[in-house]
Amino acid sequence: MKKLKHAMTSLMVITVSVTMLVACTSNKSASEQPVSSTGSPTTVNAESKKEISISMFDRGKVPTEEGTYENNRWTKWINEKSPVNVKWVPVARNQAQPKLNALIAAGEAPDLIWEYDRNYISQLANQGAIQPIGDYIDKYSTTYKAYLEKHPELQPYLKFNGKVYAVSFVRETLANHGMWIRQDWLDKLGLKAPTTLEEFIDVARKFKDGDPDGNGQADTVPIALSVSANSIDQAFFFTSENQWYVEDGKLQFGRTLDRYVDTLTFQKQLFDEGLIDKEYITDTNFQRSSQLLTTGKAGIYFGNWDIEELNNNVVKNDPKAKLVPLESLSSKYGKNGLYQEAPPSVFTAFNSKMNEEQIKSAIQFIDWMLQDGWVPLKYGEENVHFNMVDGVRQKIDPEKFKKEVSYAFEYAIMIDNVLQPETFLAMASKDEISQNYAKEKGKSLELVMKNKYRRDIPFNPDFPELTQLIATFNPIAQQIEAKVVTGGSSMTPEQGLNELRKEWKRLGGDNVEKLAQAWYDANKDNLK
Repeated sequence: MKKLKHAMTSLMVITVSVTMLVACTSNKSASEQPVSSTGSPTTVNAESKKEISISMFDRGKVPTEEGTYENNRWTKWINEKSPVNVKWVPVARNQAQPKLNALIAAGEAPDLIWEYDRNYISQLANQGAIQPIGDYIDKYSTTYKAYLEKHPELQPYLKFNGKVYAVSFVRETLANHGMWIRQDWLDKLGLKAPTTLEEFIDVARKFKDGDPDGNGQADTVPIALSVSANSIDQAFFFTSENQWYVEDGKLQFGRTLDRYVDTLTFQKQLFDEGLIDKEYITDTNFQRSSQLLTTGKAGIYFGNWDIEELNNNVVKNDPKAKLVPLESLSSKYGKNGLYQEAPPSVFTAFNSKMNEEQIKSAIQFIDWMLQDGWVPLKYGEENVHFNMVDGVRQKIDPEKFKKEVSYAFEYAIMIDNVLQPETFLAMASKDEISQNYAKEKGKSLELVMKNKYRRDIPFNPDFPELTQLIATFNPIAQQIEAKVVTGGSSMTPEQGLNELRKEWKRLGGDNVEKLAQAWYDANKDNLK
């Protein structure tokens, strides 16, 4: 009797499960059930899975018809396919750290916290907000553990105070910043692409005065800026405002170097001559600047190496426009690469309140994401968003992809992919705009990686005194620099550098430099 009862119960469970599966399947369109081209992972019974929560950046990219960052086709797909159920916790990209800090202080932080900023992860480790996970990776991981063995260059970045506190993956490319120029404007004015700062200034002046847009007026603002612009200016002179450099065996802070005066001089020249928008100081989100580019009033762009969406808008407004990548420029110090990233991408840390079972579930999710999950989140669904052509995923419809897939990349906390310039053309949609841009995108990546970016140490020292100093110093430094650049004769670049050094010293810079030097001397053998 017990056997019969058990058999009937099992049959009922199977019947209900199949009925629910059929019902769910019949109520979803193909586009709501994306499948990885590498082979769909087996769906796991949702009732048997643990739940974990993960932070993510809210960049405002989810179309209303797609849902929200918490609930859309991709969150549903992840929960259907992965070994856990995930609750996503969006934080605004430009307020991510303050928001996460508030959640941590309130005891409401997600299980997994991720950020691009290694220093922020270091702060969380020092505060005890996250916990070491090296032993758990050894115990519970298969895919990620093997991945680390394949990529030992990640190891120094994952350790804080000698222990592994985060997981990460190698970036698809180290390329980040890039410059673009209107080739059609160069051709119209009989100019060549500049290779030095002097040539660059000459081209910018002729873009300003030579009527390259052909409207009969000198109304162009040659250079459009982005959030990357200051870093690009600084890279020409082998400086970065928040980076440390090794000069004659001593660590020196970038914003206090002798040659930092050259970056201020260069920026001031661009402003004084009207080669950049006079309102750039108040254009904090760079919407005005990008509009100058897309409406054909700017011919040079200081941005990133990949600007597909901006490029498309430029060409839509002027079909004859042709933006091409521009190589980094030589200064009196030589030619530095534009900013390139260190090998690790996103750092994902584990909330200190997680118990071992929760950590195990999170590591299983990381393994799944690295092996199976990231592909659809990057490329979409085969035969819906891309077709496989000669082993390359070729985008079908750019607008459909932008709407349905472009935001999904935020969920891919693990990726195993390296960008190859030669594949961009095959991957792009077959329309003329996409094909033309794909050619330039490949050239852009090659040009950006052609010149090595100077980074004397893989990552900055991190200790509370430095963090506190930078937090106080940065806004003061920005005010000084704004006065130098936009204030006419009120403050020269040399005077500006002196003011920066005074403020640095007043806020405890001498002590921080001693601590940074001690850190470097103790760790330099492990920083190579």
